[in-house]
Amino acid sequence: MRLRQISLTLLTGAMALAVGACGQSGSSGTQAPPSASGQGCAPVPGQQLVVLEDDKKLQNSDNIVAAINAKAATPALVAAVDKVAGALDTPKLIALNKAVDIDRKTSAVAAQEFAATAGLTTGLSGGSGAVKVGAANFTESQTLAELYKIALNAAGFQATVQTVGNREIYEPALEKGEIQVFPEYAATLTEFLNQKANGKDAAPKASGDITATMAALTELGTKYGLTFGKPSAAADQNAFAVTKAFADQHGLKTLSDFAAKCSGTASVLAGPPECPVRPFCQPGLQSKYGITFGSFHQADAGGPQTKTELTTGKSSLGLVFSSDGSLATN
Repeated sequence: MRLRQISLTLLTGAMALAVGACGQSGSSGTQAPPSASGQGCAPVPGQQLVVLEDDKKLQNSDNIVAAINAKAATPALVAAVDKVAGALDTPKLIALNKAVDIDRKTSAVAAQEFAATAGLTTGLSGGSGAVKVGAANFTESQTLAELYKIALNAAGFQATVQTVGNREIYEPALEKGEIQVFPEYAATLTEFLNQKANGKDAAPKASGDITATMAALTELGTKYGLTFGKPSAAADQNAFAVTKAFADQHGLKTLSDFAAKCSGTASVLAGPPECPVRPFCQPGLQSKYGITFGSFHQADAGGPQTKTELTTGKSSLGLVFSSDGSLATN
């Protein structure tokens, strides 16, 4: 569904995967990780999911950022996309995704409604000429592109949106100036350009520090005629969720809280098949937070299987995506 899912699969492929699978697979599709200690916290069913804060920055900073063809980066254009960045945070991005993916509004309608509320069309000027905004082939990217279009038109440009496809197609088009602006994800694009510049085995440059990640991205962008707007507070990245009932019962707000109160044999982790060997998933939870689990339930990457594991009380903690529309509280 989301292009961002490469942060768990393709992006982490650039990192050393020396961590072995945790335990042996059983007929139930579960795996028992090593050294699970403590009592842990058994799953608690509930319909509402909440994301636990990644307070130690296990995940890379995949904040929304406008990637811009450097020749097109006039002050008026940059100001327009930066206004969009300043209006967004992750809860607002979740609400936008809910409007499209759950409430079935078009990306254009959801963007227009958000723009009216956020005042995106005020205080912008100085633009002229045509600007082509690119979008990837998933709804979040298309909605963000529509927001850029609204702000750019308000500044005086004649902006249009074109769905281009995946990053391997649209990034070269952005370099060539066939499109001028694209909504991107800071860490994922950093690693894409890093591997393009330095090879598939290049040491990662993205991190959980958005300032450091943007510095690396900006440096890499100069090699390819790209520049960038300000990163938004909104991020679409790997995250870990529990049911609200689970969080309330154990007093959890952060992954450090989970580590302190729920590490141990009764806790069950749900995620995609590769989770037990990916550094942003189970091994990362153990190395960064010291969290162990009694078992792992194979599900999917932030999709309906993982959510069902949580809501039906089969798993304690599950991998989701931080901007998923189903995380909206209303």
